[in-house]
Amino acid sequence: MTLEERYKIISNDYADLFIEYNRNPKLLEIFPNSTPHLINTRFAIAYVPSNQLNSTFISQFSYSAIPNLYGLTSQESLEASGVLKLRRVPDFNLLGKDVLVGIIDTGIDYKNPIFLHPDGSSKIQYIWDQALDSNNFPERFFYGTEFSKNQIEQALANSDPLSVVPSTDEIGHGTMLAGIMAGSEDAKNNFSGVAPEADLIVVKLKQAKQNLKDFYIIPPDIPCYQENDIMWGIEYILQRAEELKRPCAVCIGLGSSQGGHDGRGALTNILSIYSGIPGFIICLSAGNEGDKKRHHSNSITPSEAPKVFELNIGGQEPGFSMEFWGNPPNIYSIDILSPTGEFIPRIPESLKSHQLVSFLYERALIDVDYQLIESRTSAELILLRFHNPTPGIWKFHIYNRGNTAGAYNIWLPMNGFITNDTYFLQADPYTTITSPGDGTTPITATAYNPDNDSLYLGASKGYTRDGIIKPELAAPGVNIVAPTLDNGFSSSTGTGIAAAHIAGIAAIMLEWGIIRGFYPDMDTEVIKKYLIRGAKRSNILQYPNRDWGYGIVDIYNVFNVLRTDFPNIPK
Repeated sequence: MTLEERYKIISNDYADLFIEYNRNPKLLEIFPNSTPHLINTRFAIAYVPSNQLNSTFISQFSYSAIPNLYGLTSQESLEASGVLKLRRVPDFNLLGKDVLVGIIDTGIDYKNPIFLHPDGSSKIQYIWDQALDSNNFPERFFYGTEFSKNQIEQALANSDPLSVVPSTDEIGHGTMLAGIMAGSEDAKNNFSGVAPEADLIVVKLKQAKQNLKDFYIIPPDIPCYQENDIMWGIEYILQRAEELKRPCAVCIGLGSSQGGHDGRGALTNILSIYSGIPGFIICLSAGNEGDKKRHHSNSITPSEAPKVFELNIGGQEPGFSMEFWGNPPNIYSIDILSPTGEFIPRIPESLKSHQLVSFLYERALIDVDYQLIESRTSAELILLRFHNPTPGIWKFHIYNRGNTAGAYNIWLPMNGFITNDTYFLQADPYTTITSPGDGTTPITATAYNPDNDSLYLGASKGYTRDGIIKPELAAPGVNIVAPTLDNGFSSSTGTGIAAAHIAGIAAIMLEWGIIRGFYPDMDTEVIKKYLIRGAKRSNILQYPNRDWGYGIVDIYNVFNVLRTDFPNIPK
């Protein structure tokens, strides 16, 4: 790739677009004046001039060509999940030795002592900082800067570490999750990571390009990451783990409310495939959308009058997107009533179309895109992008054309991408699992409070739009002590923390299964099934359920169960 072509990867003058080229290589030429960049044997990114990502793009090409945007899913856990109890069994004492954990997030504070082994060496094998552009990028990735363990240790020995390795975590989210997974013990602060002897591979994501944030009207100052950069991150961790010949548990504490919520997105597809690789475990967060009133669902029969739903738009809302997903084979359409009483009659359904809706007495504009059959989900998509919306109650009617009962779901953007004062009046807390947590094979974690065994109120709830059981497990995620950027500790909450906890437990199981040789080919599905078998369940609830999945993770009980299956493991 030439220097000019590399510039397109990081420049806002070019937009990143997905191409699924595996069945038709000619698709690599679908976008004019583009430069293709192959991620794997199925997906490529085309870097195209930004002016091609205009208001009519979806009607010309497709919704699925535009990467989704992801945000962060986090805001005395070891005893609650059985980790400390297991450590007290002398023949076990599983600490993640010789196992890797991977984190794709906001980076890491590599100078923090919890990321050092007792001998002073760094636990971090590699950092790929996508946001620092240089010629020292990973082979075939063509952007960012890679730092090795040797370089990190040279930096730690320098009086000015950042002059040697200038990679930082400005937000602290990645440092927090990495510490929960694999931070070394800090007895003074009563802290230990779940797998304190595991080593780390870190991917610091670059911020999403402004052209894509503008398209979806995302606030400029909110941490926001592109789907394709996360995909590159998982490719990188897998490649480095294979080179090191060590098993790896990966945590992705990010989420998006974009897409069909059915595990068929580009990222979720890749994660489900890679979850089948032995020794490569993927753990995801469920999201924190359960109490935010950003999901509405309903069903409608052919004989019924149009269904209505109402949307309150806050006074400080500059704009946002809203996605309507209708189940086939029915065909759906909408009309719109603004807070001032301006009525937009039923917008006719179309195979693929774009319409700009304007109002006589209001500044509001709405880009409306219809896709009768969205390419990845086969569902109908109506995407509405609101610009300068009038505050107040907006009313919509849903029309159904078909011979059967139809069901539909509508989602607003995730927390941070929209103001708290914009929400549905008839909200549904279920089917709010964010992507990639809706992926079929990875382990998806929800969060609970280990002090009182109560579910985190804000946790996203299952199932997926097409009924896949998500989340599978609950892990500690409320008021959890975690590392901060000042080498201190504070309490944090969120399903990202729960996902990091599960990833640490997965590292423990990899040590037992692969490093110690009791289950050399264990993959994500195997670990998931054993964690489900050992989970704690209430006598008054039925499992699985949309809140707790199969119950609360309990690694000690997992090994109690394993003893019946493997009589040769330590007693």
